[in-house]
Amino acid sequence: MKIQFDPNLEYQQEAIKSVTDIFEGQEVCTSNFSVPSFDNNGLYNNETELGYGNKLHLLDDEIVENLNSIQLQNGLKQSKLSANNKLSKDFTVEMETGTGKTYVYLKSIFEMHKQYGFTKFIIVVPSIAIKEGVNKTLEITEAHFKAAFQNTPYDYFTYNSANLEQVRSFATNDYIQIMVINIDAFRRSFSDPSKETKANIIHRTNDKLSGYRPIEFIQSTNPIVIIDEPQSVDTTSKSKEAIESLNPLCTIRYSATHREKHHMVYKLDPVDAYNKQLVKQIEVAEFKVEDGNNKAYIKLLSVDNKKSPITAKVEIDVMKGGSVSRKKLTVKQSDDLFDRSGGRNIYSGYIINDIYCEEGAEYIDFTSKPDILELGQAIGGVDEDERKRLQIRKTIEEHLEKELRLTKKGIKVLSLFFIDKVANYRWYDEEGNAQQGKYALIFEEEYNNLIRKPKYRTLFEDVDIDTIAEKVHNGYFSIDKKGKVKDTSGKTQDDEDTYSLIMKEKEKLLARTG
Repeated sequence: MKIQFDPNLEYQQEAIKSVTDIFEGQEVCTSNFSVPSFDNNGLYNNETELGYGNKLHLLDDEIVENLNSIQLQNGLKQSKLSANNKLSKDFTVEMETGTGKTYVYLKSIFEMHKQYGFTKFIIVVPSIAIKEGVNKTLEITEAHFKAAFQNTPYDYFTYNSANLEQVRSFATNDYIQIMVINIDAFRRSFSDPSKETKANIIHRTNDKLSGYRPIEFIQSTNPIVIIDEPQSVDTTSKSKEAIESLNPLCTIRYSATHREKHHMVYKLDPVDAYNKQLVKQIEVAEFKVEDGNNKAYIKLLSVDNKKSPITAKVEIDVMKGGSVSRKKLTVKQSDDLFDRSGGRNIYSGYIINDIYCEEGAEYIDFTSKPDILELGQAIGGVDEDERKRLQIRKTIEEHLEKELRLTKKGIKVLSLFFIDKVANYRWYDEEGNAQQGKYALIFEEEYNNLIRKPKYRTLFEDVDIDTIAEKVHNGYFSIDKKGKVKDTSGKTQDDEDTYSLIMKEKEKLLARTG
């Protein structure tokens, strides 16, 4: 499946023009500087070559005049020069999630090059997932932008500290260069030479760069810095210093939820996006157990006999201020849960009798109730697996309902589950064979039940409904060295590989088949 891009969406064109008009009156020009030259073996040959960078001719008061014109047209607060007649080159674009901000800032790059000759751009992202998303968008828009801008040459790459030649090429090529970099790759900088090894590689002197630091090549280009999701990027003083260390000609921040709003040039908030029918309202399906607080809920979390008296940690429903909420309490022998719950009658008789702490046999019991609670066990609560089953069933049902409406229009429906741990979806037996976890089994059971309803018959006319369930779901997880899926933190190289796989398979996921 090939994704098509519409270059003529009015609101996107407005966002792009709001950025390019900041530099109205700027001449097409570049700056030049000297860069160490290397031979074919990567060795410094005592010569230099020309580097190319962005150059801004406009004065601050000229930019303010442009800004005020843009802001007046877009109904935004007017910017002013500071007390010392200076202007920070920090601009803000607010666009609701799902309205194409990545496409907008990429197309803005080409427009800024076309109109003003700017060639050096850095996209700063907060996470692996967003980095892979930007890379994928650059990949799938390549043909689109080449067609729209008469095959204007450009390079794009993800900064990799193991491939510093890319940084040098970024500085020496005279056509559009787009670098995508994670804030974590250049946040750690140390001015003390004795601590240099603790800094990111981008801030360290490098023999392959004739003793220069990679950051110096970038600084010389005076890049335009685009910050994707700034509320997650430059939230600390160190992050702000890192952005400034790039020596940007300006920074343009794109997000739906800005924490700090600098010079606002365009705003498409949730209300505007909904009114323009660009996004749909979010629907929330709530699961509420009737009379859930009218039963004595008690869960044994831990026991402790390291000091006297012996105690246990339990979870119960406590009344306070007229409302009931779940609380964790430390209890000892003879404690009355009626009192500890705020006087809730359902806990009458639940007086702690014995707290048994032998490893592997931990439990508590009560003076006038027959219940015996083992470690991790609960009474009076809703079974979590049953709750998950209800959620899975509801998601499948909503998915099928959307398919009935959208399949005839050629629209593919995708539904995602975010789970607590991999083993609940996939695990391995003693021979290393992959087995379905409980969520996978629940999914197939519920899917098989629902697709047999007559109202969904038209969706399955050409498929074997007895085997289709196992083909319509899959999981994306990090892989260990033995090829087995595993849990991770979300910030490792394994996670980067997983996010990359998901983004690279975007077309396959969206295809009508597969």
